Amino acid sequence: MRRLLAVFPVLLCVLLGAPAGVGAAAHEVTYDRYSLKVDGERLVLQSAEFHYFRLPSPELWRDVLEKLRAAGFNAVSIYFSWAYHSPKPGVYDFTGVRDVDRLLRTARQAGLYVIARPGPYINAESTGGGLPAWVKTVPGRARSSAPGYQAAYREWLHRINPIIARHQVTGGGPVILYNAENEYQVNTDAAYMQDIQDQARADGIDVPITTNDCCDAGSWSSTWATGPGAVQIPGVDDYPQSFECATPEVWGPWGEGLTERLRDDIPVFAAEYQAGAIDLGNAGYDRCRELTGPAYMKYFYKNNLVTTGATMFSYYMGYGGTNWGWLAQPNDVYTSYDYGAAITEARQLTPKYDEFKRQGYFLEAVAPLAKTDPVTSPAAPDNPALTTTARANPDTGTQFVLVKHADRTATGTDDATLDWAAPDGRHRVPVRVKGRDAHVLVAGYDLGGQRLVLSTSEIMTHASIGGRDVAVLYGTAGSPGATILRYGSRPAVKVLEGDVRAEYSGGDLRLDYTHDGLARVLVTGGGRRPLLLLLGTDEAAAGFWRAGTGAGPVLVRGTALVRSASASGDTLRLAADTAGGQIEVFAGPAARRLRIGAEDVPVTRTPSGSLLGSTRAPEPVRLPALTAWRSRAEAPEAAPGFDDSRWTAADHTTTISPHQPKTLPVLYADDYGYHYGNVWYRGHFTAAGSETRIDLNAVTGLRGNYLVWLNGRYLGSAAGGVEADSGDASTPPNPDPGPGHFDLPAGVLRPGADNVISVLVANMGHNDDWIADDLRFKQPRGLVAATVGGPVGGPVGGTVGGTPISWRIQGSPGTDPLRGPLNNGGLYGERTGWHLPTYPDKSWKTASAELTPGVTWLRTAFHLDLPRGQDAPVGLRFGGDPSPAYRVQIFLNGWNVGQYGGDIGPQRDFVLPAGILDEHGTNTIALAVTAEQPVAGPGPISLFTYGNVRQGR
Repeated sequence: MRRLLAVFPVLLCVLLGAPAGVGAAAHEVTYDRYSLKVDGERLVLQSAEFHYFRLPSPELWRDVLEKLRAAGFNAVSIYFSWAYHSPKPGVYDFTGVRDVDRLLRTARQAGLYVIARPGPYINAESTGGGLPAWVKTVPGRARSSAPGYQAAYREWLHRINPIIARHQVTGGGPVILYNAENEYQVNTDAAYMQDIQDQARADGIDVPITTNDCCDAGSWSSTWATGPGAVQIPGVDDYPQSFECATPEVWGPWGEGLTERLRDDIPVFAAEYQAGAIDLGNAGYDRCRELTGPAYMKYFYKNNLVTTGATMFSYYMGYGGTNWGWLAQPNDVYTSYDYGAAITEARQLTPKYDEFKRQGYFLEAVAPLAKTDPVTSPAAPDNPALTTTARANPDTGTQFVLVKHADRTATGTDDATLDWAAPDGRHRVPVRVKGRDAHVLVAGYDLGGQRLVLSTSEIMTHASIGGRDVAVLYGTAGSPGATILRYGSRPAVKVLEGDVRAEYSGGDLRLDYTHDGLARVLVTGGGRRPLLLLLGTDEAAAGFWRAGTGAGPVLVRGTALVRSASASGDTLRLAADTAGGQIEVFAGPAARRLRIGAEDVPVTRTPSGSLLGSTRAPEPVRLPALTAWRSRAEAPEAAPGFDDSRWTAADHTTTISPHQPKTLPVLYADDYGYHYGNVWYRGHFTAAGSETRIDLNAVTGLRGNYLVWLNGRYLGSAAGGVEADSGDASTPPNPDPGPGHFDLPAGVLRPGADNVISVLVANMGHNDDWIADDLRFKQPRGLVAATVGGPVGGPVGGTVGGTPISWRIQGSPGTDPLRGPLNNGGLYGERTGWHLPTYPDKSWKTASAELTPGVTWLRTAFHLDLPRGQDAPVGLRFGGDPSPAYRVQIFLNGWNVGQYGGDIGPQRDFVLPAGILDEHGTNTIALAVTAEQPVAGPGPISLFTYGNVRQGR
């Protein structure tokens, strides 16, 4: 057994109240091969990933974290993005939307532990994998012990670590684990991994240090098991469904998706287990949600629980969020990072959320799960199509039997009779498995004051409420169920609702039924306290919520969400979201009144002993039409007379990039401090008169492009180079002839005079670095080669007739102090504030439907007054089909909330998060539309709501 050198605070340790260890006095934590323990009490860690930087509205962090807690999660895993906080070396910002102190306080208030993951590298499909773009100009390989990179990452760690340290469980905070690096390959640099841990300890981190090993955990269990770089609790990443969202019906390629046991002295840790997918094929995130939906969750998550005995889980993602601004890396994602997660980008709950809740409540309610050993299955099915796997708690004898199809690709329905040698006797009971379902069945369990012999229904939760046990069990609709309970004498059985048959024999009460709706059985006498047994379908079970109060736990059904509960005298108060309709509360007999938020709900007592009432429907939401659009063309940079004298001279002749240019000067945007979004180039040369073409190459990352003018004449556009070019960034992305080669129209060249090439490059973010390869990470952005010359095979290089091209470059003028370094690029409108709500646009003309090549801005304002006390997330919708001929940057009140266009991705709806959106005031939308050819503009454009509930807080 190892001491975690951590102490824990404790609030009410009631299921679905705050977990032990969050928010009060200090307590000790230990771990052994089975699980984490708090003051000797074992803990099954159930965590979901949440990225604060993908929800730039701190007011909404609480909503998402409370929703995770309400689903039965007792922890949240959080990446901390270095790039998000540091626009340049030595500059760090932890204010406003970057206030991670507030984030960690909010997690504690929500009753969640935190797995802190500060990298330095995080990946997360974010630009540079979370490494600031300025690190690309630091000497030495990233993610290594190279001195230049070491100085940079130590600077980051010494800024973020002290913040994390003061929120550890040792000081009453929520941080329970510290994750060093991310998916770091074992043979890369052990000294680097060790130094990260040494820096953490020096900065006051004293909780256990863990890591997440990608794809091949065997290396961690051997080479780095105890040597330099080894962490206390290594974990494993598993993505058994991969990312093919276009074919969600196809079962994943990675076998059973089992998390490996890495060492015998630590718990099995599923450090990053698939709970969604990036949308590699642009199928849309609803398809990704189907790919990793309830059937997948039942099979893989339960398999992991019983087959490997894992007791530490972190699911990626619980809530995905938005790649607003220039947050995304360019190769896998677009604006939405919904991820097909259980909670959508617009904070709506899904069937995946229901399945997490069913499983999460089970993990919290059934304590023997935290310590189990594999056993020969005691339950043998008489149908070979089904198979069982089992574990048992060595102290209590409680059995956990996983029932699933023997063929994991089976899609049919199979029935069987289980011959089950349970701890309290042998029984034959029916079971059904439908398709890719799986069931964890329990036997030999002290269910509160009851003795559960066995059940072929799954346990969702149980609680002692008002002197009796209340238990929720469930199964697939239409499937047979059997529950056997042990009593000292014959109990009285009253079926309050549904069709349930009872038989008592030899001390066992057997209940047989079909899962259909919600059946209710009241059992009294028999030498035990009363039991209210609620037997439902998956869907009926998902309607239950559990919360703790000072008077004990309560169960609620009929609400959209229950965040918390409290009891005072005869009044039970819920902080809950409601959509109207019936509400039922199972509470102690002292509770006779119900209040949701500040509103009293009339209730009556039911035969089940519950309180029954009705909630009001939310007020309808009325949204204005988006009209009165104004427009203004920009791109004065393309005009030959534009004054670029204050721009940065692009005159470097060397670069530390591993990609060396074929023409000079070096034109890489990062080398001049322009890291995100659009950059402009202007190249001056004196023409000899014989030039016929311009050859350019820009590397932008996937979905990037560039537009070219000569002396104010538009020449065309080309797609930028992508990651596939990383072996040689100076190679044109397309073969010759083709895009990247621009023939000069007659009369455009001015022999003997100054000629100006103007190039607008849309850089789409920086490559990740998941294999610690500088060829990948330090691939340049912006122009990487430029030539003016004659026919193919003519002059090459950055000179014309021996006369150099004099280049200047302009990108974002600086970091927005409110929105941070990732919000803005270098468009003229961004540099002069056209995206800001305060910009005076009255002189702009009425917008037309036609766009000319270049950049056109559209602006309009609208007023909102959403019903107070309600949550109705608003989105912006682009009608029709997006055109590949243009791309749109969408600004809401100055915030770049997304990009739209045919070459960007399938997304047509964009979340406008509260906090950025003024729900009771005037808002401004500004669209920067970059067109590659004459085209009709985007439209129609409208507002809509994703949902609407009353929030009773």
